[in-house]
Amino acid sequence: MTHNPQSGRRLRPVDLARRHGLSTQAVRNYEEAGILPAADRTPSGYRAYTPLHAAALRAFLALVPGHGHRTAASIMRAVHADRSEEAFHLIDESHARLLDDRRTLRAVEDALRDLGRGGGVPPGAAAAGPGGTFIGPLAAGLGIRPATLRTWERVGLVHPRRDPLTGYRVYDEADVRDARLVHQLRRGGYPLERIAPLITRVRTAGGVQPLEGTLSDWHGRLSARGRAMLTGAAELEVYLRERA
Repeated sequence: MTHNPQSGRRLRPVDLARRHGLSTQAVRNYEEAGILPAADRTPSGYRAYTPLHAAALRAFLALVPGHGHRTAASIMRAVHADRSEEAFHLIDESHARLLDDRRTLRAVEDALRDLGRGGGVPPGAAAAGPGGTFIGPLAAGLGIRPATLRTWERVGLVHPRRDPLTGYRVYDEADVRDARLVHQLRRGGYPLERIAPLITRVRTAGGVQPLEGTLSDWHGRLSARGRAMLTGAAELEVYLRERA
């Protein structure tokens, strides 16, 4: 059984807003969205918040960095509807996504490490000229079918040029690098749509070596999300205890 959220010292919308660097309209919007419990009204019609509302706002704002605005809002709405299991399920899903992102990063690092050891054109991929190879030898060198390389081309993962005389696809050094990286990640079970952003990063960075800073930043962002989830969980626990 929860206490009446309107019990205790009264706070104005501006009191909550100033304390958290928000506008009074944002506070009202949060209430209307179910992120805060419903406020009582004064005889003149003004909203009257309480320290419990302040705790709810702290919990929500602490949840946002780790879970995102939409999920944090859904968690708070579930809490206010007394659906605690739903709220915990949403939190678990966020942790599962974070773990999946960590596994993806590890797979990317492993793929880049293997790529660095492997050099340029795979064994058996005969050159089509200076810095290039045809689709058949490249596919054979990677141990895949030419149709697979054509699929990767259709979804934008590799961009071979066409030989002006024969019309055959010619894969230059960057294309071979991208094909090898896609192959490593596909072997790790990653779908093409999740590989595409990484290939774009490799191309933008100008190769594998400049990605070291990107991977370091990626590690930092994942660590920051993990710590933010801990902070959000602590504030939510405080709020749940105050509600109970």
